[in-house]
Amino acid sequence: MGEQKILRITQIRSAIKRQKKQQQTLDALGIRRIRHTVEHADSPQLRGMLATVAHLVKVEET
Repeated sequence: MGEQKILRITQIRSAIKRQKKQQQTLDALGIRRIRHTVEHADSPQLRGMLATVAHLVKVEET
């Protein structure tokens, strides 16, 4: 019926000297370094995580 959106998340800024919660959020997303890209299915939980690290990542819908 409805296709689930896939979000492509790329880290664009360093997590060094960031709040621990932001570093843990990047770890939970599976992002390991700058310019590392991961893909996740869109969900409210994922959107909340992205709001926490919005200044560190770039998000694209696919």
